This record gives sequence, structure tokens and C-alpha cells, in this order.
Amino acid sequence: MASSLTCTGVIWALLSFLCAATSCVGFFMPYWLWGSQLGKPVSFGTFRRCSYPVHDESRQMMVMVEECGRYASFQGIPSAEWRICTIVTGLGCGLLLLVALTALMGCCVSDLISRTVGRVAGGIQFLGGLLIGAGCALYPLGWDSEEVRQTCGYISGQFDLGKCEIGWAYYCTGAGAAAAMLLCTWLACFSGKKQKHYPY
Repeated sequence: MASSLTCTGVIWALLSFLCAATSCVGFFMPYWLWGSQLGKPVSFGTFRRCSYPVHDESRQMMVMVEECGRYASFQGIPSAEWRICTIVTGLGCGLLLLVALTALMGCCVSDLISRTVGRVAGGIQFLGGLLIGAGCALYPLGWDSEEVRQTCGYISGQFDLGKCEIGWAYYCTGAGAAAAMLLCTWLACFSGKKQKHYPY
């Protein structure tokens, strides 16, 4: 099987896939922010939540439903900042995944990735990482929403966690984006083979 990648390019392809997978898994998981409500653990992502309060008609009290799910609608996401974060981070993850899958195809298909295509792919990875980084930076702006304040002891605010903690998925998303921006973008410049010039 012919490859259009150099040895550095193969490393770039594998690392690109690892970075994209790390960012995508972190983005999808609802463990960006941890707290508790009514004595039960609660966690948030940008567009998902685990454990939420409902009114129990039979007992006439609030109880926690311990399950994870998406918000019922885009407008149901607790703050405008989290809605923007969802869009921006989702776009960034999509770009990283697109480049990673193209790079992996370059391991099996000859003449798919030239030096120029590799450099363009590196630029796209940098943009994807930048978008995810912007999403991660926007996320704390939504910590003053009512849902988060209920979970974080009514003392949280923008860039102030209150009684909550940042979860592993937030770090996972950011780490994948940082590695894609810093390492993959650089490796992409050396990923493609020089194109052959045919005499016709």
C-alpha cells in the first residue's frame, strides 16, 4: 500500500487522530463542571447535564433525577455564553476530526497529501485548536447562570467556581486542542512527500 506521507507525516496523522479524539470526547462528555445539589452529584458540559431536579407530585418535594442527557432545546442551555461555546467548540472539533481522518487516509493513499496540502491541513488544525481554545475560555462566563449557581452553592459567578470544581472533560478538550495547535501544526509542515513531476 502506497503512502503519501513521510515518516514524520505518519506520526502527524496518528497524533492528529489522538488530539481530535481527545477533544471530541471531552466536548461530548458532560463533565466540564462538577458540583452537588440536594445531596447528589451534578455535572455540566456545554450542552449536556447529569442529574437535575424535578418536582415529585406524590411527595410534594424536589427530587434529583440521576441521569445524563442533552438540554431539551438549544435555548435550554443555561447561558448565551455556553450556547456560543457549544457552537465554537463543536466547529473546532469538527475541523480537527476532518484533518485527522484525511491524514489517516494519507497513510493508505498515494499522492493525497503533498507538502502544500500538509501545510494547509496544519493551518486548519491551528484554526480548529484556536476555536476550541476560545470555547474553553468562554465557558467560565456562564458560571453565573441560575442552574450553575444552584449547584455551586449560590456563590459562583463568572470565573468564580464557588463550591464547584472543573471536571476532567474540560481539561481533556483543552489539552487536545493545545496539542493540535502546537505540535500537530508544526508536524504538518513536514508531513507530505514532494510531488513527482511527470514529463508530460
